Amino acid sequence: EVQLVESGGGLVQPGGSLRLSCTASGFNFATRDMSWVRQAPGKGPEWVSSINSRSGSISYADSVKGRFTISRDNSKNIVYLQMNSLTPEDKATDICNDTDIPILEGRRVGGNWGQGNQVTVSS
Repeated sequence: EVQLVESGGGLVQPGGSLRLSCTASGFNFATRDMSWVRQAPGKGPEWVSSINSRSGSISYADSVKGRFTISRDNSKNIVYLQMNSLTPEDKATDICNDTDIPILEGRRVGGNWGQGNQVTVSS
């Protein structure tokens, strides 16, 4: 059974940092592209970042580029999302997914999904 379990969210002040982790099990993690998606209250899902399993190539949404960093540790079956310079607009539930295209036309498509981890940015 495929499982994706996120951790590391919480409450942080504007300008602060958080590191999210997604621990995977039930499949060959090293061969799977991984992505982070977030969903703010009252909004649809938004793709955040993806990391390729073979080339290691990485992509980011413009809204997080330069502030967020995705990485993976294939020996531990974990994908990370380091989030710096957080703003209230980053408040969302962050969810990991095991494909490189988790969102199409504003909807979740394919792959497996974690339960999500809440990130709140507030002073």
